[in-house]
Amino acid sequence: MSDIEIAQKNEEEEMLPVRQIAEKIGLQDSDIELYGDYKAKVKLAALKNRSVPKNHKLILVTSINPTPAGEGKSTVTIGLGDALNQLNKQTIIALREPSLGPVMGIKGGATGGGYAQVVPMEDINLHFTGDMHALTSANNTLAALIDNHIQQGNELDIDQRRISWKRALDINDRALRNVVIGLGGPFQGVPREDGFNITVASELMAILCLATSITDLKQRIAKIVIGYTHKKQPVTVADLKVQGAIAMLLKDALKPNLVQTLEHTPTFIHGGPFANIAHGCNSILATTAALKLADYTVTEAGFGADLGAEKFLDIKVPKLGKHPDAVVIVATVRALKYNGGTALSDLQTENIQALEQGFVNLKRHIQNMQQYGLPVTVSINEFVSDTPAEIKRLQELCHELGVTAVETKVWADGSKGGLTLAKAVLASLEQPVTYHALYDNNSAITDKVATIVKKIYGGDGVEYDTKALRQIKTFTENGWDKLPVCMAKTQYSFTDDPKKLGAPEHFKIHIREFVPDLGAGFIVALTGNVLTMPGLPKKPAALNMDISEDGVITGLF
Repeated sequence: MSDIEIAQKNEEEEMLPVRQIAEKIGLQDSDIELYGDYKAKVKLAALKNRSVPKNHKLILVTSINPTPAGEGKSTVTIGLGDALNQLNKQTIIALREPSLGPVMGIKGGATGGGYAQVVPMEDINLHFTGDMHALTSANNTLAALIDNHIQQGNELDIDQRRISWKRALDINDRALRNVVIGLGGPFQGVPREDGFNITVASELMAILCLATSITDLKQRIAKIVIGYTHKKQPVTVADLKVQGAIAMLLKDALKPNLVQTLEHTPTFIHGGPFANIAHGCNSILATTAALKLADYTVTEAGFGADLGAEKFLDIKVPKLGKHPDAVVIVATVRALKYNGGTALSDLQTENIQALEQGFVNLKRHIQNMQQYGLPVTVSINEFVSDTPAEIKRLQELCHELGVTAVETKVWADGSKGGLTLAKAVLASLEQPVTYHALYDNNSAITDKVATIVKKIYGGDGVEYDTKALRQIKTFTENGWDKLPVCMAKTQYSFTDDPKKLGAPEHFKIHIREFVPDLGAGFIVALTGNVLTMPGLPKKPAALNMDISEDGVITGLF
């Protein structure tokens, strides 16, 4: 059966009312707001006076550099959470919300797969509780208010050539990357160049995921730099005096969403920033809720450990106030063969040599996580094309590094297929943790970037465009240089070239420009040709989707 068929069968027969899921973690009816029978938002007041148990364990799931279809990181995260509960370890899962971009594109949704899924699968992958729509509306309301301010006299002397705030849409639409607005005469606005980001790459998405309250949300929104004056002075949302209006549009979106897995493990799904162009982690509020309401939290960070995990550890952890107690790196035989030079069309054929050549990718990710002082376990996410010889060789290679690698079969077997992984992770939680951040935020922007490039990517250094060098000088003069750096980079390679697979050496990362996301509290470095508005593939997944007269959806993975 397909993922959606498995989910639909469960939804019809076994899904519990979300009230019962809430009750399992100590929440009352008055603590939640129902969105139908199987989805709910948790009121912020319900979490305010709760504290994190002293011995709570936080487990971070990340991965190697993936193939275009992904390697099942969310599936393993869900399966691990289910397996821990099977071992009588009270566990909550914390995930990101899917974006319609990959849902309609090529990568798929973010609800797991097979018998390790969160449900209701269709709702979560589509409109869910409306968080994405709220973010899109808030983003575009701010854009409209900026253009209206200019049209109505431009009291702040905003230079329309230097407006940095873009509009947003939660779908891959390459035609909107660069647009011209305000055409049609003086009553239609001031003509200028503009563009769209995908909603999950917007600063408002990052802010939602890092805010801790309505007050914090409003303060962060106020700090957003929307552009510059003709004298090149920054203009913020606070200058426009609209932070309250924008925060108001996000008041419900700020509340974490509660759902369940196929095996009824409570799951928070909240916030959805991409890890290749944003910081790639679910919300502080959702992770904190899980930390407060269970003994174990299993969470994931987007794409490979060079992106999502690095940002989790250097951007999210300082704000969360809690570092992971263990890291799980998801690897697949097929992705390692892909990193070893095997063509996508040949990944189902046994190839030990390519596996060994591609292992350098996993090896670097393991060493990267270990340098943070965290214990690492490798989850070999099983695919039907994997051979026993390939699995055995991969385990041997990990063992040579002193790392446990276990075969994980949660797609096919649910929690039963994750028990070995769960036991290995519990064993890793007994190891000492000496967590430390990768860099000091007080160091120069160039030093922070160089540290990430050398210590995480394995590169030799950094090349900057003239624009980026000018921005470094301006940011330093404005006092923005003490913020962490969020690297926007391809997910397919340690380099900024998606075609350079494995673990390349002796390369430089090229940075074309920086974006000051002051509300989020970090600076984005745009590397190579990375795009903040992706495009759809030649044959998007939407071609396979349909809905019947009685509302049954097909083709959604």
